[in-house]
Amino acid sequence: MKENPIHSLPGIPFLLGVLAASAVAAWLFLTGVGAGGGEPSPVKILSGVLLGTIAFLSLIGLYTVQPNQAAVISLFGKYVGTVKENGLRWNNPFFGKKKISQRIRNFESGKLKVNELDGSPIEIASVIVWQVVDASEAVYNVDDYESFVHIQAESALRAMATSYPYDQHEDGQLALRSHANEVGAHLKQELQERLADAGIEVLDARISHLAYAPEIAQAMLQRQQANAIIAARTRIVAGAVGMVEMALAELQKNGVVQLDEERKAQMVSNLLVVLCGERSTQPIVNTGSLY
Repeated sequence: MKENPIHSLPGIPFLLGVLAASAVAAWLFLTGVGAGGGEPSPVKILSGVLLGTIAFLSLIGLYTVQPNQAAVISLFGKYVGTVKENGLRWNNPFFGKKKISQRIRNFESGKLKVNELDGSPIEIASVIVWQVVDASEAVYNVDDYESFVHIQAESALRAMATSYPYDQHEDGQLALRSHANEVGAHLKQELQERLADAGIEVLDARISHLAYAPEIAQAMLQRQQANAIIAARTRIVAGAVGMVEMALAELQKNGVVQLDEERKAQMVSNLLVVLCGERSTQPIVNTGSLY
């Protein structure tokens, strides 16, 4: 059911009119029953009661609409339209009115325990920012739109978490820990598809908590440490090889010393030990012949 905007009448003039009509109705009724010592007048009594009833019914038609709020109007169960004009408004007294906030809202989901793409159990939670953009759909398409948002957010988060690994194992692979923006965009799209029929727009979706489940956290930490050590060693070795190549090229270019292949190999070995070793090396000074 799509939203149908309708106009309402300003409520202040109607309120003043209701007060004036109530005063006239009271005067007619009192003078009709002979409160001033005169003869009772059924016509005045009837007119006062009728005018008072009209004033009371008109008073029921008054309602207020706050900023960023919409009033969904219905008549005996049939949707009439949506009023978004702020302030004191007036509509048919027989219209039913249900007010829906269109302010921006957010909530943090609870921590969910799910299996990521590789099957490892993880804990994950998200922050969802949302807003009602179609009040009629929020009222008539779902039973309780706030509960609907919370349940669908949990379902979308579970579905998204199973689509990515926790850590990146290959170049270009999206992972939960290393690609927060891309994962958040996927979660937002997934949630928007689920909430579109409820008249709700998802403004932002972000992962607020991400961790391995406690039963495998220690093992996964050791694996991460091992991966970090391997990556560091690879970089150190690559840098050391480059430095050795540069040293040999400079020695050969400047003619400082002529080395045969055996001495080059020994020099490369010594340089790699110095550059790649975790501890400081202890040099041995050769005071004799190189051969």
